[in-house]
Amino acid sequence: MMGGKTRNILSGASSLNAMASVMAVIIGLAAGLLVLLLSNPSRALAGFGAILTSGFSDMRQLGQVLYFATPIIMTGLSVGFVNRTGLFNIGASGQFTAGAYAAILVGVRGAGFLPVWLHCAAALAAGMLAGALWGCVPGILKAYRNINEVIACIMMNYIGMFLTNFLITRTVYDSLRNQSMRVPRTANLPKAGFDAIFAGSSANSGIIIAIVTAVIAFIILEKTRFGYELKACGLNRDAAKYAGINERRSIIWAMTLGGAMAGLGGALLYLAGSGKSLTVVDVLAPEGFNGIPVALLGLNHPIGIIFSGFLVAYLSEGGFNMQLYGFAPQVIEIIIAVIIYFSAFALLIKSFIQSRAGAGVAPGGVEKGND
Repeated sequence: MMGGKTRNILSGASSLNAMASVMAVIIGLAAGLLVLLLSNPSRALAGFGAILTSGFSDMRQLGQVLYFATPIIMTGLSVGFVNRTGLFNIGASGQFTAGAYAAILVGVRGAGFLPVWLHCAAALAAGMLAGALWGCVPGILKAYRNINEVIACIMMNYIGMFLTNFLITRTVYDSLRNQSMRVPRTANLPKAGFDAIFAGSSANSGIIIAIVTAVIAFIILEKTRFGYELKACGLNRDAAKYAGINERRSIIWAMTLGGAMAGLGGALLYLAGSGKSLTVVDVLAPEGFNGIPVALLGLNHPIGIIFSGFLVAYLSEGGFNMQLYGFAPQVIEIIIAVIIYFSAFALLIKSFIQSRAGAGVAPGGVEKGND
């Protein structure tokens, strides 16, 4: 059995992780304030105040925070879930775009023959399947050809972007606006009372779906044999293989589930009833890359990702209001970038403490140096 000293070390590592994430946020905000002071000292405090308070200034602003948080929580879950299995899913952007297109396609073309009660659910399912397919391909390449998943995911991002642009122009194209057609109301997510609570905002039941997805991801990773096998392959593939775990299957499943989460995120954004459409431009979806800092700040933990997603969305909403004081919205990008860097230090500290804890325990669970 593990000694008390080692248990204390591991417990301290968890506390240190949380503390490091909080410190990363504080340092990031301090860096943002410094930039504001250097650019316009007379209005810096007012602009910084907008960052800190705009999200809670009224119910509409709070509703917008929920709306913006929904897709980045999903892409954060996509990145974080895969990271827990020892892989790196940098393909969330392509998976997000594939899911968004599939949801819009079913939303627009399914209006004529799908029952009203099934229309939205079918569009969401299409988004998940498209994202899963886009994540599955790098997983198969990694499992059977040992092709680095980062390279495969980057290529799938661009394939997804260009293929989606092509398919939009052939299937659901609004040539006047150079974007996809608007999804009919029957395919939009239910408001679930959010329109009354957060009047004037785009908040909807999508945030509930995102939170439920995070809880399911947590249960899979922490409470099931399947999740244990996925994490075991991430920690040590050779040991997992020796224990009888199918390494290839675990890799494919991890990437597929990660892709499904990102694809669902795309569906939730474009079925929100906000009037947003997929534009035909050669730009990768930023929501996919925003999921990386969300996962990193949340320490790849599904529940932590919920809170980090809300934080990034809150800062983004504050960035819009900060422009009223003459500041460029890129200040928010600087703040988030600083938070990312210091969050990375949290992961390094965690790895160091865990390695020290392992060094203090001899085989068989007996502490070294404690006779």
